[in-house]
Amino acid sequence: MLQYLTLPVTPFQQNCSIVWCDATREAAVIDPGGELPRLLAAVRERGLDLKAIWLTHAHIDHAGGTGQLAREQGLPVIGPHPGDQFWIDGLAQQSRMFGFPPAEGFTPDRWLDDGDTVQIGRETLAVRHCPGHTPGHVVFHSAPARRAFVGDVLFAGGIGRTDFPGGNHQQLLDAIRRRLWPLGDDTVFIPGHGPESTIGRERKHNPYVGGFDA
Repeated sequence: MLQYLTLPVTPFQQNCSIVWCDATREAAVIDPGGELPRLLAAVRERGLDLKAIWLTHAHIDHAGGTGQLAREQGLPVIGPHPGDQFWIDGLAQQSRMFGFPPAEGFTPDRWLDDGDTVQIGRETLAVRHCPGHTPGHVVFHSAPARRAFVGDVLFAGGIGRTDFPGGNHQQLLDAIRRRLWPLGDDTVFIPGHGPESTIGRERKHNPYVGGFDA
């Protein structure tokens, strides 16, 4: 079964998730925005074998620690979608703009697109391209675990910002309705910030997209 631990990191309290296969103890880290010693300590404490970095998108609070972590641990960077190349190219500028430590550059070892899958141990997660917050945003969905790691697409009671370069409000609404609602009302999602919620709860009550069917 897929297991996970979510640790808020950086001054933006970004939800970095360590996900692992319980059978093999192999793990991936989703969106290592920073505080790498803390993340690695959590990996060691659980006896996990860190195998990969998965990115939902390339904003600094989600991707700021990626280059250093990949280099120091010899990890492949998987994701996001190629639409976020310009955000990766601008990581150093993002660091300065938001007061983050200087971010190392990186090149993803594998870009992701809608319909792809990622695997850790015996666990396979589906990839959904959900543009709007950024052009290359993706989410990771485990149907057996009924969990989705959605980055900054959807929050408990909110949705992602679309006022950054490349953002598109209508694209975001369409992605939520077409790519997230079909995951099922009982699916728990782990957002990029704040508490977990369920697809059903947000589909019914979220003031930005609640009440709209897929």
